[in-house]
Amino acid sequence: MKKRTVYAWGVAILSFVVLMIVTPAIPQSEAYHDFADQREFLGIPNTLNVVSNFPFLVIGLIGLVLCYYGDYFKFSLQGELWGWTCFYIGVAAVAIGSSYYHLKPNDARLVWDRLPMTIAFTSIIAIFIIERIDERKGTISIIPLLLAGIVSILYWRFFDDLRPYAMVQFLPCIAIPVMAILLPPMYTHSTYWLWAAGFYLLAKVEEAADKVIYDWTHHIVSGHTLKHLCAAMVPVFLTLMLAKRTVEPERQSLLKTWKISWTKFRKTDGTVESNGTVESYTCTYSTVPVVESQ
Repeated sequence: MKKRTVYAWGVAILSFVVLMIVTPAIPQSEAYHDFADQREFLGIPNTLNVVSNFPFLVIGLIGLVLCYYGDYFKFSLQGELWGWTCFYIGVAAVAIGSSYYHLKPNDARLVWDRLPMTIAFTSIIAIFIIERIDERKGTISIIPLLLAGIVSILYWRFFDDLRPYAMVQFLPCIAIPVMAILLPPMYTHSTYWLWAAGFYLLAKVEEAADKVIYDWTHHIVSGHTLKHLCAAMVPVFLTLMLAKRTVEPERQSLLKTWKISWTKFRKTDGTVESNGTVESYTCTYSTVPVVESQ
């Protein structure tokens, strides 16, 4: 293992230890289980919060099938197949775990809601490392990252402290868009990562505004139900990306691509050059002989 890799892991571990020392524990609030929409239809408790998980099962199974059916996604690296397999397993399991939790919300069942999500989160980080940094390191990191997610759940359950889980859940929300913008991709259609991140951010806002949205919609739908539907759009966008993308012949980051596009726009839209000077145009006119009619 190279020295810089050891340093990176050392800094990451040290930062985590310092964070755990200087921040107070975050216990799980019992109010978390008090969702706005608790209506029952067809004998299903909390019906909409339960059935709104169904899209996760559909897209998770579709993704798993396409990973192995006729090389549909055309993975260039073996590690990618393993990473995306873990991701789609996590997505499909979210439907089962979250539905089980919402039938009777409590701490014991919440474990099975959060565990599949950590599998999906940590798999995504491994996929980014495989594709944009180093295949071998990314492939090796799949198991440690999955274990880190599982340990964060167990730590919360046994010590009633959400800090490790919060890091596992929210760090990818920051790291993935940043890496998607700054690191050169192996494939085209990288903007789909940003669409996925945007929908996940929207889902978290809807989750926080659960009761507010329920009141705004006159008790038609709650924020938590909409959160499930928006969060399910994340694997939808990533599946579309996998289906459409091709190998990028000239790898360059989205940031660089945007800079080039902006420079071209400045040159064609106005008369201002990238260096701030004004373009001058020279026009030449030619005389056209007139032929008189007879």
